Amino acid sequence: MIKYTYKAFLILIIMASHSNSFATVNFTTEMNWAENTPIPENGFQNPYLLNSQNLMESIYRGRIHALNYPVDITGLLIPYEPVKNFFKYTDESDPLKIFFRKLGLSFVNINNLDDLMSWLGLHHYPDISTNDPVYGIPYPKGKKPNYRMGFSLMEHDGAMGFTISCAVCHSANVFGRKILGLTNRFPRANEFFIKGKSAFSLAPGSLFQWLTQASVDEKKMFMRSKENIQFVQAKKPIQLGLDTSLAHVALSLSLRSKDPYATKDDGYYSDPRQEDLYWDPSESKPGVWWNVKFKNKWLLDGSVVSGNPILTNILWNEIGRGSDLKELEQWFVDKPNVIQDLTNAVYHNEAPLFTDFFSAEEHFDLETLKKGEKLYNQMCAKCHGQHFKNWELPNTAHMSFKEQLRTFKVLMPENSKVVNVGTDPFRAAAMYNLKPLNQLAISQNNGIQIKLQSGYVPPPLTGIWARWPYFHNNSVPDLCSLLMPSSERPKKYWAGEAINPNIDFDKNCNGYPLGDKTPLSWKKEKEKLYNTEHRGKSRFGHDERIFIKDGQNLLDRDDRLALVQFLQTL
Repeated sequence: MIKYTYKAFLILIIMASHSNSFATVNFTTEMNWAENTPIPENGFQNPYLLNSQNLMESIYRGRIHALNYPVDITGLLIPYEPVKNFFKYTDESDPLKIFFRKLGLSFVNINNLDDLMSWLGLHHYPDISTNDPVYGIPYPKGKKPNYRMGFSLMEHDGAMGFTISCAVCHSANVFGRKILGLTNRFPRANEFFIKGKSAFSLAPGSLFQWLTQASVDEKKMFMRSKENIQFVQAKKPIQLGLDTSLAHVALSLSLRSKDPYATKDDGYYSDPRQEDLYWDPSESKPGVWWNVKFKNKWLLDGSVVSGNPILTNILWNEIGRGSDLKELEQWFVDKPNVIQDLTNAVYHNEAPLFTDFFSAEEHFDLETLKKGEKLYNQMCAKCHGQHFKNWELPNTAHMSFKEQLRTFKVLMPENSKVVNVGTDPFRAAAMYNLKPLNQLAISQNNGIQIKLQSGYVPPPLTGIWARWPYFHNNSVPDLCSLLMPSSERPKKYWAGEAINPNIDFDKNCNGYPLGDKTPLSWKKEKEKLYNTEHRGKSRFGHDERIFIKDGQNLLDRDDRLALVQFLQTL
């Protein structure tokens, strides 16, 4: 596995920032965040056209912001020291304190803060911090934290509080390697807000202070969050591994006024507008960051057609945290560098290689790969982009086999497509509930526009091997199943963490091991059983007119395995 040094990372960024791929795009000081901006070769890798040194520094800061939430005016902060104190039985002789502590601890069956972080699905920081463009995880303060990735500490009005960051949903552990920008398979961010709202509503400020020995400033932080969380309405996902942030935003807006700044009004809180998303599924998996640079329509359904997608995400995050939108708008004005750094970090994110974990020589055969490439170009490239391989170059004698497998160029359609291939429609239909976001002053002032679509954006398949399970709703456990007719795909499967590559992963079909290959330990956790016959979890679609023509499957078993092998090199 290649270990990138600081100098090597700099060289990569210099190459990206001077690539000819930017020649066809008219940048000023910032790219035009609109759907008609042509997507360049290899994507938008340097959206602010910074020089190489400034870009490298910006990416580094952006990764830290992704790990440690940077919005210091955020609506929800939980006092840090008081919560630590809550887990300590400092006075076992006091029956009332013991009762309340047990009540709190049994709420999610946790006994300390690390238990809470584990329940949230957070991963430990790696033992070594590097500047590797794929596996580099910076330490927020220069040394390894004693908390996990995504757990965020910040000071506000004299008190230290904690919240959660982007890394909760967008960081993963793959066979012991930590990857920022890859989908977390089992995040519980939505449930965190549900349980947080219950906890805040149960505890008056005076009781909180008494139970936790909170200071005056910490009590103020608690009371501020207690007020803001009244205007937050989260929803538990229909399946562990999916995310309900879309519903979280729409339902939270229903608790506010309809004016341009969605003013928090107690009248709406007590009598919220009814939203379909209270009962309709709207789940999707958190997306991978390395695909963002290949789009000019954002989200899985492409409904965000203009506006910086990172700023848009922060806006939606803060609506879902009960923040005052006038304060947030001023924060955007005061902290453009934070948005720039986060944007650069996301747009320069890179996918891990299959050959970082498995031997190229033992797993791949060049003849089979070229067969898979031909099938891909016939069936997939029109929507998912062209991927040009090193083995196609005129002189490969100097390359190792692993180097020959690399992709040197990706060409996506100039304008991001939205295609309906028959996959579960609930997620795309749910965007109707977010149309009111277009009327917000903060959206209009930042060029954010939502336009309803009738399908989903076919993403580039870069790093597709690491993104199992498949489809936006995680309904397909592996690539072999995805390349089978919908009716033949598994109706149910068990999911688990990617810890042991020999047990937790089927490298031939690329995904979860099925049937008698499923680890028995996974079957002890019922919430990790996926049933595709429930609403919002359909496994159907993406077969007719792709590899099924006139009712005939164009792919036999050998074709599927060849195509899977090619996909594993992307």
